[in-house]
Amino acid sequence: MEVKFTPSARLQFLEALAYIRRDNPEAALKFRRKAEKILRRLPDFPESGRAIPEFPELPHRELIVAPYRFFYRTVGETVWIIAVWHGAQLPHKP
Repeated sequence: MEVKFTPSARLQFLEALAYIRRDNPEAALKFRRKAEKILRRLPDFPESGRAIPEFPELPHRELIVAPYRFFYRTVGETVWIIAVWHGAQLPHKP
């Protein structure tokens, strides 16, 4: 199993890193490393994230890498990161 970002989720992640980097480059690097470490666990534990509280009926899950939420879905042998949102944002149905 492998982890892949959709193009829009990759852009959201890169934008989050750029935003953090503007104020604190060291914090951006730390956040990136933490996110990568947590996401590397998904191939072995794809159900480790919680159901999205706002949409529990959907097959999507989320992992929190404070202050961001990584929304994902497993399709076959791939875990797709479909969105990366700041925790203050209210998610809309994917």
